[in-house]
Amino acid sequence: VWSDEFDNTSSIPDSAKWSYDNGNGCPEICGWGNNELQYYTASRPENARVENGLLVIEAIKENYGNARYTSARMVTKNKGDWKYGRVEVKAKLPFGKGIWPAIWMLPTKWEYGAWPASGEIDIMENVGYWPDSLFGTVHTDAYNGMRGTQKTKSIVVNKLSSEFHIYEMQWTENDITFYVDGKAYNHFVNDQKGFKSWPFDKEFHLLMNIAVGGNWGGKFGVDDNIFPQKMLVDYVRVYQ
Repeated sequence: VWSDEFDNTSSIPDSAKWSYDNGNGCPEICGWGNNELQYYTASRPENARVENGLLVIEAIKENYGNARYTSARMVTKNKGDWKYGRVEVKAKLPFGKGIWPAIWMLPTKWEYGAWPASGEIDIMENVGYWPDSLFGTVHTDAYNGMRGTQKTKSIVVNKLSSEFHIYEMQWTENDITFYVDGKAYNHFVNDQKGFKSWPFDKEFHLLMNIAVGGNWGGKFGVDDNIFPQKMLVDYVRVYQ
């Protein structure tokens, strides 16, 4: 029902499919609520571009705005929004201490209230100080990272930064299942107790980004010698 194969003749990501979160989260919540260190730029090819059939999201150590790092956070909000379906992303991840790449989903209209009440689906998260770590996570009002009750599971996957892997999430009215390379490793079931545990009956959109530092990604500091770092995305496909 929606895809981007990144075979653009232009080096600019397709603006009919992608927008950008911009800045460092201020004045609302600096550091995007996680004490992250990067400044997300918008429509800046140094941080987001198409090359050789791949989307490149690049984190750079540089002074920009009021930050010491730049990166990109690309979003499909109001350009790709879905209720239920299968999301599949083929990507190669960045690496190094302080890097925190993610492929994830947020509600488009926040109909149940501010985070975490309206939910979050983290299709793929990795923190650089655990180079073989992969996490699939659900956040809701009842289960979330502020309480330490988020519904998360991890799996060890080798060569995340040297090879492409397929990150997948299947979402129905009854459950959400996370996969890597076709292998299921986390399954979250609708307990039928209402939106506090299952807000996933509304439209969500996709986000892809590299964060630098932050409460989780920067737990052991940031190694400035690793930069620049890239996440390469071969394709994004959404099925219903």
